Formats: sequence, C-alpha cells, structure tokens
Amino acid sequence: MTLVQLRHLISLAATGSFTRSAREAFLTQPALSRSIQALEEELGQPLFDRVGHRSELTAFGREIVQRARQLIIDADELVAVGHRMADGRAGSLRVGLGSSPAALLMTPILQLAATHKPALRVSCSHGDSEQLVRGLRNRTLDALVVEVRSLKPATDLHVSSIIEMRGAFMCRPGHPLTHVRGGLSFEALNKYPIASTLLDDEIARSMIENYGPRAHPEECLSAQCNDFNSLMEVVRRTDAILLGVRNAATELVELPVKPAMRSVSRFGLVTLANRAEAPALPLLRDLLESRMSSN
Repeated sequence: MTLVQLRHLISLAATGSFTRSAREAFLTQPALSRSIQALEEELGQPLFDRVGHRSELTAFGREIVQRARQLIIDADELVAVGHRMADGRAGSLRVGLGSSPAALLMTPILQLAATHKPALRVSCSHGDSEQLVRGLRNRTLDALVVEVRSLKPATDLHVSSIIEMRGAFMCRPGHPLTHVRGGLSFEALNKYPIASTLLDDEIARSMIENYGPRAHPEECLSAQCNDFNSLMEVVRRTDAILLGVRNAATELVELPVKPAMRSVSRFGLVTLANRAEAPALPLLRDLLESRMSSN
C-alpha cells in the first residue's frame, strides 16, 4: 500500500469516475484501475461497486477512505515540517480569534511577525466559534482563542490556558450617564441603545437574574455583531452603551451599574487533540498571559 494508491482512492471516491480521476491524476484509465485493484487485493475486500458508468464506495470503502484522508493529512504535515526545517524557518502561526480576543490580541499577534522576522510568519482571522473550529479541523488554522462556553463538546479539541475576564457596561467619555452620581439602575441604561457581541446562554441568564426580564438580550440589545472593534467605534461616536469584556475596551468609561455585572467570559486556547503543536504556539501562550487578565 502506498500514499499514491491512497490518493487514487480518495480521488475516485470524490468523482465516482475512473475516466475523470485518471485524467486529473495524469494517468491512463487502465493504470488507475490497476492501482485500485491492487489496493483492494491487499485489503481483502472490494472498495467500490460498479453501478453503470459510476463507481460507488462500498460500506468497507467508506471506512477506508475516511482513514486514508487522515493518513494523507499526516503525510502532508510531515512534508511541510521538512520544508520548514530545510528553509531554516521556525514555522508559521495561523490563529483564529473570537470577537473580544480579536480586540485584545490581533495587533500583538501580528507584531510577532515583525519581532521574529524572518523566522516566523503570522496570520490572524476572526469569526464565530463554529466557523473557526471548522478552520482548525481543516488545518487552515493552528489554534483558536475563543469563549470556551461557545464550543460544542468534542473529543478532537483540546482547550487550555483558560482565562476569565469580567464583563461591564461601558460608554464614551462625556456620555450623559457619566454625569449621574451614584450607581445606575438597568432602567437608566436601557433608555439608551445597548450594543454587544453575540452572548451565550449563561451570560443571558446572568443578566436576567441581575436585572429582570427586560434585560433579556432579545429585549434590551439594539445592535449585535461579532466585530468588537466596530461596536466600539459605534459607541465612541454615539450615546450607545457597550456590553462587553472590560479589558477589551479600556478607552471607554465603565458605568457603575447596581447591582454590578456578575457575568464572566471564559476564554481558552483551542488546538486539535493528539496533534503536534505549531512551533510558535508558546509565543501565543505568552501573549495570552500578558495581554488578557482577569482583573
């Protein structure tokens, strides 16, 4: 069994056509047929049922293709590591960030490329947790920093370096509410538009427990998106109030709401379990410790 045979298998499973797969692999159709036949003989069972002009995977074939894809991914990773070592590079770091981590970490992470040039190449992207996890599983991302409660339980994900950060209501300097003495009620806040990133169920429950039914996100939020920097810009330019992680918007004024916000976001570093880490991942861990604080 060879990697070439496994690539032929994966190609034929995708196209269902010996003619098309042979053309894409720059082979003759008889050569591709011999490759698949040799693989079937070695494995002891047929991989495809020939249905008319189309070849469909058998139940056994579906299992083998799934394992073959993982073997090809592992082999490609070995080649990539070899190329990085041959080129004298320390590697690359591809990081996916949730909304609040993006506001805190995007610039410092990108600065790593400048301070470690030419040994390191860095790229960042941000989005919702589901989108980022897909990127991690597809190997287009090396690690994620996201709100861990937004992750669906999965055995292939490893979560570490969990950091808790408190939430707050914030506004621009000079906002009318900054001139009110004493603590503010939620009703006073709710007279103004409230903006936030998408909130998980735990934070929504905490708000309702603290401030009553009117604090349900579907009732009180006027604007929601996962681009935290855009939300901050809106709050800087208007009388809107931002509900978010305090340390992600230090230029805004925290409002003294009574009772105080009890919600805490829990951010963690997410990688694929039982997989070798990107060589530069310790640099990201250091940034998490230095840039994200529970205070």
